[in-house]
Amino acid sequence: MGPARGSDRAPGPPSTGQRSPGRALPALRRVRRARAVGAVAVGAEAFTAAAGGVDATGVLLLHGFTGSPFSLRPIAEAAAAAGHAVRLPLLPGHGTHWRDLDATGWPDWTAAAEAALDDIARVCDRVVVVGHSNGGALALHLAARRPAAVAGLVLVNPAVLLVDPRQPFLPVIRRLIPSVAGVAGDVALAGVHVVGYDRTPLAALASMTAGWRVLRGELPAVRCPLLLIRSRVDHVIDASSSRAVLSRVSSRDREVVVLDRSFHEAPVDHDGPEVTARTLAFVGRMATPPGAAASHQAG
Repeated sequence: MGPARGSDRAPGPPSTGQRSPGRALPALRRVRRARAVGAVAVGAEAFTAAAGGVDATGVLLLHGFTGSPFSLRPIAEAAAAAGHAVRLPLLPGHGTHWRDLDATGWPDWTAAAEAALDDIARVCDRVVVVGHSNGGALALHLAARRPAAVAGLVLVNPAVLLVDPRQPFLPVIRRLIPSVAGVAGDVALAGVHVVGYDRTPLAALASMTAGWRVLRGELPAVRCPLLLIRSRVDHVIDASSSRAVLSRVSSRDREVVVLDRSFHEAPVDHDGPEVTARTLAFVGRMATPPGAAASHQAG
């Protein structure tokens, strides 16, 4: 149950069962696992880069639920190479063991996102926030709550809705069992080993979906420029999440890109180079003088 799953088992061949887009399914096996509680898995480390040029636009990247910075690292490294200050934090409870995640929730992740925004805002005039899956929900939270601090949003397969027939029973289920099998490694590109968990902790999932309910009511407060990138086939997050975002935000400056060759983990899938290029182009556009881009705040 729930979006963005990862690994607690050794890598192996992917499942050969039929899958339906946007549904909670048995865990895939193309995933690296953290072997000990508290030990950060290789590939799940946070990434930070100081500005390497004169541009004062920073890039904050937020990963998804049960995932890790691995999924956004190609964008982070490209942004750093382009001279931008970059922050890609490892969110609380992630990158170690799923039981660590079960001790955290939406308030912990939003607090970490806000702290990372404060950190990068100290060294940049403008900040573009990039979010994948639940990281997209966190990015929207920042834009809604702190509009003056967010110059633009890039959302990749954002998650604000959970389509799962078990969701109404989640408050009961989570009291009976601590976790269910997760979905990870949702990539079309062979040989990609996503770093995350293959168990979805239900207490953390319940906290996240409760946070999403509040967030959906806040979406009209999002007015900044928006680039939304989604995969046509996504076995983790239903397309209704992207539709909900687009129907509720107030952003006039918006662009939607649909990917045909990638699944949920698009930044590390076939279309990864396009996701990175479009993100950097968007960041570059946000780097224009504030007076030239301030009209999106009007009205």
